[in-house]
Amino acid sequence: MIALPVARTKPTDPTLSYRLGGRHAWLVWSAAISVYILAVFHRTSLGVAGLIAADRFDISSTQLATFTMVQLFVYAAMQVPVGVMLDRFGAKKLLVTGVVLMTGGQFAFAFATTFGAGVAARVFVGMGDAMIFICLVQLVALWFPPARTAMVTQLTGVMGQLGAVAATVPLSAALHSKGWTWSFEVAAGVGVVLGIVLVVVVRDSPYKDHHRDELKMAAVGRALKLAWSEPGTRLGLWSHFSAQFGATIFALLWGFPFLVSGQGLTPATASGLLIVMTVTAVATSPLIGAFVARRPYSRSTLVLWIVGSIMVVWAVVLLWPGRAPLWLLVVLVVVLAVGGPGSMVGFDLARTFNPPTRLGSANGIVNVGGFVASLSTVALIGIVLDLVAPGGPSTYTVNSFRVAMSVQYVVWVIGIVQILRFRRKARTAGSSEKPQPSAAEPPVAADAHRQID
Repeated sequence: MIALPVARTKPTDPTLSYRLGGRHAWLVWSAAISVYILAVFHRTSLGVAGLIAADRFDISSTQLATFTMVQLFVYAAMQVPVGVMLDRFGAKKLLVTGVVLMTGGQFAFAFATTFGAGVAARVFVGMGDAMIFICLVQLVALWFPPARTAMVTQLTGVMGQLGAVAATVPLSAALHSKGWTWSFEVAAGVGVVLGIVLVVVVRDSPYKDHHRDELKMAAVGRALKLAWSEPGTRLGLWSHFSAQFGATIFALLWGFPFLVSGQGLTPATASGLLIVMTVTAVATSPLIGAFVARRPYSRSTLVLWIVGSIMVVWAVVLLWPGRAPLWLLVVLVVVLAVGGPGSMVGFDLARTFNPPTRLGSANGIVNVGGFVASLSTVALIGIVLDLVAPGGPSTYTVNSFRVAMSVQYVVWVIGIVQILRFRRKARTAGSSEKPQPSAAEPPVAADAHRQID
């Protein structure tokens, strides 16, 4: 984990038990980010195991997509309930619960030999995964000063990509040398260790009298309603929806088969491109974080530029006669990778439009966006592949993927239209006078509603 120099000073604010952004804040973040890295590994493990899974379970393209679809569906469906539970019970309990569910699900997946058993295992992996990221975002928001929140959130995304790296070449090598059961069993075992670390290190808040302790379920339900009513929350949702799914479906399932079966690359070269994708996400995350911090009025514009660039490069790849050259595939994975950190802008929008009492609910709403888009697109690609290549993965060709990957444009167009729609609504809301909040609903920072796009 990154060692960052932090002054060892006591908090000057009497309401704080620990200094914001201090040594203990980084310890809490380090423990939580370790679990997030593991969650990303579990989430993306089928990216290189997809073709092996198709052979192990003897399944079609749609059934192969079902593994990822189920996991993403559970993840997306749980985001709002998890956001509500986060506001009610705090990050630590949910993180521990998430690790337990992920570990149990991955152990079951290691020993699954039938399609039904594999799907059931991925349900539990998805349930656990759903609890990790928004808890981590909440911890960042509470443990670090507002001026550093955007940068630490981007750093969180960067570190999470280590899980994607581990799910490419190392997992691929383990699958071929040690086999399916050993590889997934060892991955699950890591969760036991990290769960213990969570229990020892993580605290929900640096504040002595955290407002969460005073929340009742009725207030939590009201917080969810209020978070949804903010146009800025929904602008964040659609920003996440539009920017994230392209990279997600490529890394989680269809990228490896597209590169190997569709573009004729060797598994080693395809794994290398997925690593390039991960490295690019790591490299661009701080740049996007700095841009968001310095130009908060241009956040949705940045998302639109990122999405537009992805659409253009995909169009060139899909329209290229025959198989695309390697240099163009490199450009594709680089541009796709930027969508990951670009989608994090959605959480920054949620943060500036919502007070701490409903931040978990708002983040849960935003996080639904990208995973609903990913779920829909994974399913559509699998259905189209079964139509154009009914023989299964062994019959995939460049033309099969040319047709199947084109369905992404339907999802992108929907997302862009909604971004433009809610950006306009957010600007209107930002320019109007806000009603005075009640005592149970602390006001948002004075400049939050001005930082609207």
